[in-house]
Amino acid sequence: MPVYSIEGVVPVVHPSAYVHPSAVLIGDVWVGPDCYVGPAASLRGDFGRIVLKEGSNIQDTCVMHGFPGMDTVIEKNGHVGHGAILHGCIVGEDAMVGMNAVVMDEAHIAPKSIVGAGALVKAGFTCEPGSLIVGAPAKVLRTLSDKELAWKKKGTEEYQRLTRRSLASLQECEPLAEAELDRPRVDSGTYQPKHQS
Repeated sequence: MPVYSIEGVVPVVHPSAYVHPSAVLIGDVWVGPDCYVGPAASLRGDFGRIVLKEGSNIQDTCVMHGFPGMDTVIEKNGHVGHGAILHGCIVGEDAMVGMNAVVMDEAHIAPKSIVGAGALVKAGFTCEPGSLIVGAPAKVLRTLSDKELAWKKKGTEEYQRLTRRSLASLQECEPLAEAELDRPRVDSGTYQPKHQS
């Protein structure tokens, strides 16, 4: 993986975390135990600190950055979907940020909340725990149900399992010219899209 120090500050990655080889880590980045960092993610700790706490994940093409001196944090079991941008904000414990959402400076996504796909969370935003946050600009739509919280938890557990699967077996290789007979499938678990759960 491309890892860069800046002014002598070197990224830290816990041995039980998985960081895809195409992800970029710069400077003051801390990736904690059992975390997953997806392909082409960019974690830039060249102004402020970037922190992924235990069991959190940040998926493909996501960006974490912040203004000088500002921390950008994903708390324990936080879950950040493909293409999301986090800038100088905090994603609370067991919270989720949906695909292509943007969470701006000094916003705080409360624990066990979900930011919907494509939402734009303005600077300074706050909410109560268990909130469903949608729209551009984003607002709290309602409180999440127990079923929705269980769905989020299961998704995060799948990414924690993907961390272990990737550490154990993901390797760069050459493509095949054609598929094998009786081609195996990957162990995709049982997690389903919300509308099917």
